[in-house]
Amino acid sequence: MKFSTLVLRWFDKHGRKHLPWQQNRTPYRVWVSEIMLQQTQVTTVIPYFERFMKRFPTVDELAAASQDEVLQLWTGLGYYARGRNLHKCAQTVVDQYQGEFPSTAEGLEALPGIGRSTAGAIISLALNKPATILDGNVKRVLARYHGVDGWPGKKPVADKLWQFAELHTPKTRAADYTQVMMDLGATLCTRSKPLCEQCPIHLDCAAYKEGAPERYPGKKPKKTLPIKTAQLLMIQNELGHILLEQRPALGIWGGLWSFPELTIEEDALHYCQQNTGKVSNHKQWLSFRHTFSHYHLEIYPVHIQIKKSLGKIASNNSLRWCSEEQWQQLGLAAPVKKLLNKLISGQ
Repeated sequence: MKFSTLVLRWFDKHGRKHLPWQQNRTPYRVWVSEIMLQQTQVTTVIPYFERFMKRFPTVDELAAASQDEVLQLWTGLGYYARGRNLHKCAQTVVDQYQGEFPSTAEGLEALPGIGRSTAGAIISLALNKPATILDGNVKRVLARYHGVDGWPGKKPVADKLWQFAELHTPKTRAADYTQVMMDLGATLCTRSKPLCEQCPIHLDCAAYKEGAPERYPGKKPKKTLPIKTAQLLMIQNELGHILLEQRPALGIWGGLWSFPELTIEEDALHYCQQNTGKVSNHKQWLSFRHTFSHYHLEIYPVHIQIKKSLGKIASNNSLRWCSEEQWQQLGLAAPVKKLLNKLISGQ
């Protein structure tokens, strides 16, 4: 029996049909969910999606918001370039397309942050038109079914998987087919301990026949992550306000607000005396590690209280004294929010 027929039959009985973004489907809602779901699990995304839709029910409202507000709602999801591109894309859709998403994959791919697979998902899920996707779940299903060797991050492997993805995409039930391919990878054809016997296509699956499903897809070549260090200065003035600094748009935590950062060798107290005010008290907190995709960051937090603020901060656009109410409204890096919450709780 045809591949798509088998998986769609399974979808009718077992597929996920009650996810928040499956209700009241529009290109906007599907697009937001697909961006959030990149490298992030469904259970993590659901509360973020619901909060996002409550605050930004339309692309026009998202486009009109400040980047700070968008990133504040993104805090904790990670991969913050997704949030910045989401905001930029919304503004492009409003400014250049009168608030209507393009109805072709090519048109969608021209927008910031939308790649080939995301464009296919929007076309198929929101418009129910045939379009091919190849997210992480689908790569795993197809690599196992066809016995495709190699890491999908390599172009020849990805190209082969795209060919199979296009081969199996049916002309009808586009939305259901896209959803079932994601569902199979998320619920049965999982990275470890896949439930092969329950899979509707296991009898023709090359990896199942081989008895080694976890061999596919090939793993990304391992490399040892370098370790970097930084001091994060939690500077608090006489009013209890915290000094925060907006990071450059590009790079780690781009556009988010963080604490002033020094190298491990620099003198935190000297920095404060020169830039913020006379120190009344300071305490080194225990260091902890935050891991990015390409390095570990060993963070050394220093809580510094100052007696009297210098006036020069007011003229620096990237530095800001913030009350708790104010920093709660900003886009913060996850470790920074963790430290702020610890600071106000007095732990």
